[in-house]
Amino acid sequence: QVQLVESGGGLVQPGGSLRLSCAASGSILSINAMGWYRQAPGAQRELVATITHGGTTNYADSVKGRFTISRDNAKNTVYLQMNSLKPGDTAVYSCNAALFTTTLTLMNYWGKGTLVTVSS
Repeated sequence: QVQLVESGGGLVQPGGSLRLSCAASGSILSINAMGWYRQAPGAQRELVATITHGGTTNYADSVKGRFTISRDNAKNTVYLQMNSLKPGDTAVYSCNAALFTTTLTLMNYWGKGTLVTVSS
């Protein structure tokens, strides 16, 4: 069994910063890509950023230059540093991991999400 647990969400004023973390645990052999997605009220889930095991990153145009994704492979953890936050960034942020379990099965897992609210 594998679990992804996010942390770091909360209420922040426009222009502020937050750092999200997502730790994967359980029967993990290795993790390929990890990523952050978000879903605002009444909207579909959208990609925020992804990072490969080797560190190659990809960002949504709406967050380029403001958000930075990183990972610690030794800790099976992915981070999202969010700066210059805007009210439009308000959403539930969920992490995703494509990984090989200890039974050599490639699986895709999601965390339950953490709420980020940007408001004055």
